Amino acid sequence: MKIALGISGCIAAYKAAELVRRLQQERMEVQVILTRSAQEFITPLTFAAITGQKVITEMFGDTARPANVESAIEHIAVAQSIDALVIAPATANLLGKLAHGIADDFLTTLYLATKAPVIVAPAMNVNMWEHAAVQENLRALAARGVHVVEPDEGYLACGMTGPGRLASGEAIAARVSAVLGIKHDFQGETVLVTAGPTIEDIDPIRFISNRSSGRMGYAVAEAARRRGAKVILVSGPTHLAPPPDVEFISVRSSEEMQRAVLGCLERASVVIKAAAVADYRPSARQKQKMKRGAEKFSLELELTADIVAEVGKKKGKQTIVGFAAETENLLGNARKKLVEKRLDLIVANDVTQDGAGFDSETNTVTLLARDHRQTELPKSGKFEIANRILDEVLRLRNGA
Repeated sequence: MKIALGISGCIAAYKAAELVRRLQQERMEVQVILTRSAQEFITPLTFAAITGQKVITEMFGDTARPANVESAIEHIAVAQSIDALVIAPATANLLGKLAHGIADDFLTTLYLATKAPVIVAPAMNVNMWEHAAVQENLRALAARGVHVVEPDEGYLACGMTGPGRLASGEAIAARVSAVLGIKHDFQGETVLVTAGPTIEDIDPIRFISNRSSGRMGYAVAEAARRRGAKVILVSGPTHLAPPPDVEFISVRSSEEMQRAVLGCLERASVVIKAAAVADYRPSARQKQKMKRGAEKFSLELELTADIVAEVGKKKGKQTIVGFAAETENLLGNARKKLVEKRLDLIVANDVTQDGAGFDSETNTVTLLARDHRQTELPKSGKFEIANRILDEVLRLRNGA
């Protein structure tokens, strides 16, 4: 999600840097807008460095360069691209402008131009906060649907004590998440996720593997983390960066994945087996590179451990989710796996469909639950599907 963060001019402006970090931890892209007064307290360079985004400081672009069509309509482009406008700190002066529709700089013009939700976090002297004009402006904004994060009480920069101190970055980020519908309903849960392929070595050069990119499992891990879970991600080799703040265990073979999963199983309340584990491996791994020779060559394979079946046998109160990637008889094969492996939920997908299956940004799946509920999901991004899977897990755990 993309957030525009407006910063107005008061001493609390320096705290906005921490707020950016909090929003980034929720995987939000942040573009900062600094008013001229805010630049007296903190520089654009600070925010450019931590966001990697252009910091907007002027209505018509860089004052050192001539205005053009792009700079003239930039506020419209930003207004249409953001998921939310957050203003923190919001001074008494800025609140008055917003309440009365005054658009005399980029931030106030953006406020009038956007249809996205608006969240303001005021900060000011206690007497200013309690002034009837400020309170009237806040009531007017709230009546129009603006979300207000009220300031904290405490010792203020002016030396006085009372309400007026900018709310914490954590509190503001939590309000933004709530407004955008980002849930924290997995707090207290430990979610063990497997992802990616496994690699079964033939010799030091060659191996058996599959086309799994790991995207689905990584999306599940990220979604669970955002919703408040402690996440353990066991991953085969991929080119993906692990989500922040997860316990990450890198493995290569099915045997290594088996050890890692069973070693973490007791800590997990939810297990989501999104990895594409190899079903077979070479019976013997050659110590040296095999040389080209005979016209025909036979490779003897043996079954690997069925990790999801082992987890199903050992489960207590855990909720176990499996995946069924099929090319035929999708629902029949998935239901059989659901029952035989003692799963609570299985995610079935036909990998022959366009835009579905391995190494794709999207997927088309059907969720089959132990209580016979069947939910078909249209082609969607894998992060969206991950959240739908978690919704169903929560339903099962709550007995709904």
